[in-house]
Amino acid sequence: MDRNKLNQLLIFAVRKGASDIHVCAGYPPLIRVHGRIQRLDTQPLSEGQMKQLVQTLLTTEQWQYLQQHREFDFAYAVPGVARFRTNVYHQLRGISVAFRVIPEAIRSLEELGAPPGVIALAREQEGLVLVTGPTGSGKSTTLAAMIDLIDKERQVHIITIEDPIEYVYQGRNCLINQRELGPHTRSFANALRAALREDPDVILIGEMRDLETIALALTAAETGHLVFATLHTNSAAETVNRIVDVFPAGQQSQIRAQFADSLLGVISQRLLPTRDGKGRVAAMEIMIATPAVRNLIRECKTHQISSIIQTGAQYGMMSMDQCLYNFVKSGKVAQEVAVLYANDKQLFRKRETQPFGSMGEN
Repeated sequence: MDRNKLNQLLIFAVRKGASDIHVCAGYPPLIRVHGRIQRLDTQPLSEGQMKQLVQTLLTTEQWQYLQQHREFDFAYAVPGVARFRTNVYHQLRGISVAFRVIPEAIRSLEELGAPPGVIALAREQEGLVLVTGPTGSGKSTTLAAMIDLIDKERQVHIITIEDPIEYVYQGRNCLINQRELGPHTRSFANALRAALREDPDVILIGEMRDLETIALALTAAETGHLVFATLHTNSAAETVNRIVDVFPAGQQSQIRAQFADSLLGVISQRLLPTRDGKGRVAAMEIMIATPAVRNLIRECKTHQISSIIQTGAQYGMMSMDQCLYNFVKSGKVAQEVAVLYANDKQLFRKRETQPFGSMGEN
C-alpha cells in the first residue's frame, strides 16, 4: 500500500461513516462504523508493506522517534475530505497505524443535540469547563462545537493546545491560535504558561495530564480566562476527585477551594449506538457549579454531587440516567443499550413489567 492507496482507503472510510480506520501488519484494513469493527475484503498487509507505508508518512525525525519510543502521534489530512488523529505503533506482527476521523466541518451544538446546559457553559466569560469521558466518547467533537460557537458570537483571542491538532478553526470573528505538542511546544504546561502571556480570552487544553498543567489551568481560570479541558473520567464526582488527588495531601484543602471557586461545570459523556443502527449519540451528565456544588467540593463531600445533579434541572443539570431515560423515551436508543450505561440499572430493567414511558423520571 502506498500513500495514494491509503488516501483512497481513508476517503472510502469517511464516505462509509467510519470513525476509525486501522491499517495493521498481518491484517487487511479495518474500519469502525457506528462502534463496530468491519474487515475489508482485501489481502492482509505484510510487515514490509506497513514499514514502507509509514516511512512515507513520517519525516526522518519522526521515524527516528518512532524507532526509539515505539509509538508516535501526529495529524494526517486528506484535503477536502477530513483530518485524522493518527497513532503509529509496533505490535506483534509489525507496525500498525490507527486513524481517528476528524471531519473538516465542525457540527454545531444544536446539530449534536447538546442540552441547554452545555450551550450555556460555552457562553460563559471566565472559569473552568471540563469535558470528560473515555477515549472515543466524542469529547473533541463537543469541545470543537463549543469553540465554534464562541467564534460565531464573540470577538476574542482563543488559544488551543492540542496533541495533535484535531479540528481546524476558521477564525470568523476571533483570533484563534492553535498549538500542537511537538511542532509548536514541548508540553501542555509550557504552552499553558506561555499562553498566559499571550493575551488570551479563551484557552483550550487538549488534556490535563499532570499536576503542573492542572495547577496552571486553575490559575488561568481564576484570573479571568475561560478555560476548556478534557479528562478521562466518567462522572462529575470522579472528575473532582481526580483533580484533587493529583496534588499532595497537604495541598488538597487549598486545591479544593481553588477548584470550587473556578469551576463552571463538568460535562461527562459516552457515545451510544442509535436504535436504528445508523449512527451514535452522545449521552451526557451535566453538572453546573452552583453554590451547593461548590460547597460539596470544598467540604470533600463529592459523593453527594450525584444527588445535586438529579435535582438540578432548573440550573441546566442532567444526570446520565435522566439523559438515557430521555433517549429511550424518544426512541433514539434501545432500552437494552441504555441499561448498559445506566447508574441505576434497576430503573431500566423495569421494562419487563411496564412500558418505559410509564415509569417515573429519575
